[in-house]
Amino acid sequence: MISLGRRGVYSPRPMAAKDAPKEPKDGKSKGKYADTVRLPETAFPMRGDLAIREPELLARWQNDRLYQRISAARAGAPLFVLHDGPPYSNGSIHYGHILNKILKDLVIRSKTMAGFDAPYIPGWDTHGLPIELAVERELKDKRRDMTSADVRAACEAYARKYVDIQRKEFQRLGILGQWEEPYLTLDHEYEQAIVLALAEFTRGGYLYRGKKPVYWCPRDRTALAEAEIEYKDKSSPSIYVRFPLEQSGASLDPRLGKLALVIWTTTPWTLPANLAVVAHPRFTYVAIPRGDEHLIVAKELAETFCKAIGLAPDPATWIDLGPDQMRTLEGARYVHPFMGAPRAEADYRLWFAEYVTAEAGTGLVHTAPGHGADDYNTGVAHGLEVYAPVDDAGRFTAEVPHWAGMKTTEANPLIAQHLHDVGALLNAVGDKIQHSFPHCWRCKDPILFRATPQWFIKMDHPEGSGSLRNRALAAIRATEWVPPWGENRIYAMIENRPDWVLSRQRLWGTPIPAFYCRACKHAHADADTMIHIAAIFGREGADAWWKRSVAELLPAGTRCAGCGADGATEFEREQDIVDVWFESGVSWKAMAAKHASHADRGDGLPPIDLYLEGSDQHRGWFHSSLLAGIGVMGKPPYREVITHGFVLDENGIPYSKSTIQKAKAEGKKTSYIEPEDVIKKSGAEMFRLWVASIEFRNDMPYSQAILDGLAEWYRKFRNSARFVLGNLTDFDPNTHTRATVSLRPIDRYLLARLDDLIARVTAAYAGYEFHVVHRALVDFVTIDLSALYSDVAKDSLYTDATDGARRRAAQVVLYECVHALATLSAPIMCFTAEDIWQYLPRKAGDPDSVHLARFPRGLARADQDAEALWTGWDALLALRGTVNKEIEPFRAQKHKSTDARIEVGVDAAALAALGVTDEDLAELFVVSSVVLRDPTAGVTVTEHGGLRCERCWKWFAALAAEPNDVCVRCAGALAALKG
Repeated sequence: MISLGRRGVYSPRPMAAKDAPKEPKDGKSKGKYADTVRLPETAFPMRGDLAIREPELLARWQNDRLYQRISAARAGAPLFVLHDGPPYSNGSIHYGHILNKILKDLVIRSKTMAGFDAPYIPGWDTHGLPIELAVERELKDKRRDMTSADVRAACEAYARKYVDIQRKEFQRLGILGQWEEPYLTLDHEYEQAIVLALAEFTRGGYLYRGKKPVYWCPRDRTALAEAEIEYKDKSSPSIYVRFPLEQSGASLDPRLGKLALVIWTTTPWTLPANLAVVAHPRFTYVAIPRGDEHLIVAKELAETFCKAIGLAPDPATWIDLGPDQMRTLEGARYVHPFMGAPRAEADYRLWFAEYVTAEAGTGLVHTAPGHGADDYNTGVAHGLEVYAPVDDAGRFTAEVPHWAGMKTTEANPLIAQHLHDVGALLNAVGDKIQHSFPHCWRCKDPILFRATPQWFIKMDHPEGSGSLRNRALAAIRATEWVPPWGENRIYAMIENRPDWVLSRQRLWGTPIPAFYCRACKHAHADADTMIHIAAIFGREGADAWWKRSVAELLPAGTRCAGCGADGATEFEREQDIVDVWFESGVSWKAMAAKHASHADRGDGLPPIDLYLEGSDQHRGWFHSSLLAGIGVMGKPPYREVITHGFVLDENGIPYSKSTIQKAKAEGKKTSYIEPEDVIKKSGAEMFRLWVASIEFRNDMPYSQAILDGLAEWYRKFRNSARFVLGNLTDFDPNTHTRATVSLRPIDRYLLARLDDLIARVTAAYAGYEFHVVHRALVDFVTIDLSALYSDVAKDSLYTDATDGARRRAAQVVLYECVHALATLSAPIMCFTAEDIWQYLPRKAGDPDSVHLARFPRGLARADQDAEALWTGWDALLALRGTVNKEIEPFRAQKHKSTDARIEVGVDAAALAALGVTDEDLAELFVVSSVVLRDPTAGVTVTEHGGLRCERCWKWFAALAAEPNDVCVRCAGALAALKG
């Protein structure tokens, strides 16, 4: 009997039912009426042949200027701006690029089809160290004889070459955009925007020059940004070093005599720059006897320390030194193990600071103001020199005895040995520790913390809530972050980051437009001067910095603010370039100057709707764009930020060529498929399906098995579309609509399902939930359209008269389904949807490309006010599942389902409420007849026992009079064929 149930409990039957009349494979007629059956007929190919067909469609879109036509069609519509984060132009695209660009294309296409004006202007990051290093490798010895302008020209040529390569590769993925005129950070207008943004920071008092410890790559000989650092495990020396105090400990406790502060470090090379030792003001320390002196360490770490140096812990012999006692040692001088007399009166003293921890070591921190951020702050507080006797290549200068000219990595073991030889090392020479350490993201080598003169942007200027840092933190809270954890991640980064190191010691980039006075060494960094230079760059590009004289770069009458010297004759130009993260961080400003769509809308909100990049960009582009936006225009450039995960293989290993090569070198089993190989074999549509099928906010698995599974779904989708199109060859959507045909109950149900699909899919697109779109399309095509409706409707489609009411109603349903599927799938399967559209009967007003169309409108199930319809059909479909199970033994006896007569117990009132008759049930079950029984009865399957129609193969109690071997319906269809 019919009872309330849930959707989807029945087992779907294959779309091509075994029982429908079929044309023999040899093409010969089978049966008397075979030629009168209207089987599906369409030129829409069964095989996608995507590797061949996609380039043809791309050429057509380009020739037809499809992107420009879409833009024109949406002119005046609500604006939605996704700002493209610029990939780096130094190689072919990889899987991360593929994921990112396809995601952006899904956003742009879905927004466009939802009715927005959604421009997409791709961009490239074309400055920076990787390009410069690649060019230097190519130039080799020629580099010595080239001018700066010559080298920059070679860098530009290199960058443009890979822009062209990547542009073609991105277009091959089906990405629509303004490819003819992208934005490049080397464009004159862009370089002008960089300098104008820097002028705003300068005018606001944020820019300054100072000597502070920064991340430094000794291999590339340049300062590094936070975003250019990656953390990897590293084996480092582990040394405990005693620093004897000059004063006796008797004033602390009568039992004490000689005292030594004990520090622990993993960077012996920083010891020549040691100027202080720092303790925590609230820790309790202990004096541990060793020989004729006591060693001072934090009480909490004392036992671990003793074990590390091979000393048996004996707390009974330790003398506690409370915070107040320790405070009496503030400013006490110690003896450096090997550097001799202090350089200044403030050197080699004990100070206190809150940043000291008890997580490891001794609770006493060796402090070198030139080699650490906390160390620097301590130095500022106590008047210590920012001392860093290490050159650009990471070698000790002549100020360091014993190891001058030696690399820090080479000197580490020698320093440890020297400490042992002079009696300062407390543990064994050669002790190591494995720990996470910052490395350069380019060369992969460990970095140095090294104080060098650099240009900085002040994070805490002006003081208080209006500082750059605090305004950025407030803006983070006002921005929508997807996933939500991104908010806390970038908040912590901004909250704790040091001042922004703006300068880089390279050539290929935009110069910092500052000067130095030869007479008094004063640095000239002036906003008005920068604006003047920006105008020159806008006309000539940043090359003018190296081609023009200083006098030609400066505004007339510029003088030194320090000594009044004439800038035209006494100024020297800055040689450093701007951090490339600052360059990309002002991309919104460069775009606003060039494209009205990216300009401020005057509503008080950020100008850009969406930034969408990988989760690593919280410390990269999202980070620099936020600070640049706050510093230049007082608000972030973006309203919403979405991050995606990384591409992983089936074993959870990052799916990149370099990672795979490393794994192979380690003897691990790996597989890597070049993207172009996939495209050559299967087309780019498989990549688009992969991106859409997986929740992109997480890391995304990728493998050949995943592609194979998607290929199987693609075949089902294409075959379903082909079946539908094949049944619409004589259909005119302008004549036959929902309003003009008589819809059966199953027609109404399927249209309700379609409306619900449209509503759910368009909502999922609006929420960027592409995996939800994919799943909804899969379910609708395989369950609702194929397994249910097509299976049921094919009898009417094949055998009813051409203008038969049931057939026309079925065609209306199929047309609406395929029309909706073409548009709803177009952002994902852009090539296949376009293919379907070309074979779809045209309705008045339909554009010639699916990508110019709008999404259809639909009502979600909850909004259709037809709960009785849904509940009733849930029960009917559950009953269909039961009947199908009962028919299987009947089929096993070599019967067809149309040979069957079904007796079934149902609630007649429930059927009547749905408008379903016994004939509708026979059609639903794909049997010849259904007999309704008492609701308590089950399902009985028997042979029909009547007369079989030789045209539709169904069984009847009686056949037509003329011809007498077909049913009445088929007789009418035959008569209509005759005219």
